Amino acid sequence: MIAENLISESIPVITPDEIGSKVLTLMEIFRVSHLPVVVGKEYFGVISDKEIYDSENFDERIEKYITPNLLQPHVHMNQHIFEIAGVALGCGVSIVPVLEPDHSYLGSITRTDLGFKLAELFSSGEPGGIIVLESTEINYSLSQISQIIEGNDARILSLYIYKPSPSSKELDITIKVNVVDLSAIIQTLARYDYLIKATYMDQSQIKTLFDDRYDQFMRYINV
Repeated sequence: MIAENLISESIPVITPDEIGSKVLTLMEIFRVSHLPVVVGKEYFGVISDKEIYDSENFDERIEKYITPNLLQPHVHMNQHIFEIAGVALGCGVSIVPVLEPDHSYLGSITRTDLGFKLAELFSSGEPGGIIVLESTEINYSLSQISQIIEGNDARILSLYIYKPSPSSKELDITIKVNVVDLSAIIQTLARYDYLIKATYMDQSQIKTLFDDRYDQFMRYINV
């Protein structure tokens, strides 16, 4: 997923001659706290609702805020969704403007749409179970983890790594697999000395699994 494919068609641009009260109304309508300032295709930066509220003069034109200090978060059209998320998080903005290679304005991505796309990317809507492992950087082996999971007739739907702090040598490895019953995978991981911090399973799927096992057990004892 790259930036040009994530652009929202609904986010408007504002020009320097707009007044603060109108910009705040637009932010409320589109449920964002930032809007891009654009003239033609020239991108100046983003204005926030906080800046307007702090000025305490809603009749002032936006041109007042166009200074070298105006926040200018952006990505280019071919940048990956992970890079977009990094800009949104790093700059604390509700929209991420997308620019063409010549730095002209193309459109904006909302943080809400970005969140939905990231959820899709991590297979959040797919049924399955989640395992969180703790490992060190030196001991982490994706190939070994994959072999263990696939050796138990499952496959990885998504995997991501989190470091509690930049200086930490510990890793939290979150894995989503396409099966609900994680017992066999957990046992194998334990045999390979992996520390399992947590497991998560869809409760409705677990109920179905337990119901099936109960039915099998009752058929067995009635033979």
